[in-house]
Amino acid sequence: MDAFGNLLDGFGTALTPLSLLWAAIGVLLGTAIGVLPGIGPAMAVALLLPVTYGLDPTGAFIMFAGIYYGAMFGGSTTSILLNTPGESAAVVAAMEGHPMARSGRGAQALAAAAIGHFTGGMIGTLLLVALAPAVADLAVGFGAPDYFAIMVLAFIAATSVLGASRVRGLASLLIGLVIGLVGLDQMTGQQRLTFGSLQLADGIDVVIVAVGLFAIGEALWVAAHLRRTAAEAIPVGRPWLGRDDVRRTWKAWLRGPVIGFPFGAIPAGGAEIPTFLSYVTEKRLSKHRDDWGRGAIEGVAGPESAASASAAGTLGAMLTLGLPTTAVAAVMLAAFQQYGLQPGPLLFEREPELVWGLIASLFVGMVLLLALNLPLAPLWAKLLRIPRQYLYAGILFFAAVGAYAVGGEVVDLVILLVIGLVGFGMRRYGLPVLPAVIGVILGPNAEQQLRRALQISDGSVAGLVDTPFAVAVYMIIALIVLWPVLRRAPVLRSTG
Repeated sequence: MDAFGNLLDGFGTALTPLSLLWAAIGVLLGTAIGVLPGIGPAMAVALLLPVTYGLDPTGAFIMFAGIYYGAMFGGSTTSILLNTPGESAAVVAAMEGHPMARSGRGAQALAAAAIGHFTGGMIGTLLLVALAPAVADLAVGFGAPDYFAIMVLAFIAATSVLGASRVRGLASLLIGLVIGLVGLDQMTGQQRLTFGSLQLADGIDVVIVAVGLFAIGEALWVAAHLRRTAAEAIPVGRPWLGRDDVRRTWKAWLRGPVIGFPFGAIPAGGAEIPTFLSYVTEKRLSKHRDDWGRGAIEGVAGPESAASASAAGTLGAMLTLGLPTTAVAAVMLAAFQQYGLQPGPLLFEREPELVWGLIASLFVGMVLLLALNLPLAPLWAKLLRIPRQYLYAGILFFAAVGAYAVGGEVVDLVILLVIGLVGFGMRRYGLPVLPAVIGVILGPNAEQQLRRALQISDGSVAGLVDTPFAVAVYMIIALIVLWPVLRRAPVLRSTG
């Protein structure tokens, strides 16, 4: 009951006029940005990081959370209408949603997606309320070996799950770790990778790294493959679900959070895996097998519910453990550091108003999103007609202004361009961006925890595995690393 009592206090913060304003701005921006192909919530939050310097932290994070959820809502609109996902979590929605739109049932597909997001977000946030305090209490007793093990898990999972190969994931992680090394050694004060530049002695600001990798890298990539023809949107009509549609979707809406929430809370989980698993589950349980591939509404409802619930799991892992499991969470973690806050178990004790106000705002944001997305779907579709050359020119402008606002130094613009070129090169060679961002943010902290653990154990490596929790985490890491070999072993034996 204590958690729900804190939640009621959080509603006192979330329902103030100013907080409602930030929530409304966030969901509007997030939905609009999610509709535009290729941008996604991570870039949106990264672009707005410098803009929020003067805001109250609670208001800023309420807006960021609204952008996160709103971008997921908006991403399904382009998936369904144009077969062009606005962001990666909406890829699965196109598999059944676009055939529905082509057959004249785009309105029903959009309604199923919007209600699925609402249901999944509500259930996922309730799970966050119920489980987050318990996880935070457990994490209070963590020591340096435990935190280092968790960060290694994040590194391994990010490089193993994302990208076309583990080698590319590892290469991306190493790029991030190298960028994170720039500056003064926290323990010895020696300069590392500064090339004698005083401007680099304080390191490279995480905001500049995030904006460079996401916004500049994406804008350069799009410019290199620019198509000047605007996409033609399909008319959607008025979103409305019939009785038969509700009968086919309500179980999928409820099953989605069961799959989505746990995956959102694990490193490199995100929404891509649970949306696909939800799709497969609904296909196996469906009584309308002939509709699949031609517009099965369950194939839209379940994955979209799972995607929204995974966002709640992502926020839970970030708030309780300080562990970013997706690109958006990594950028939001940088935002916490910008305000001098460190997500983790003590955040619930030191900043209860911020934490519970943020969680309560998620419920408010869900209601706002449902109210906005059902009637405004045709309007969002018209945003797709903005010429991309103008769209990405604006992104470059705001990215440059935001980077300059971080420190007011021209060298920051040079660093932004260099990191943007790195981001362009990563896209060119298929390197995922998330491991690099995780490396930049968690790398220095992981190094600090490693050195603390070794100091406590007088330099003995055994000090890294002297707690049951650390041993359990390393066993999970071993399973992730060896799983491809274990999965192929039966095949090898049968062919031998």
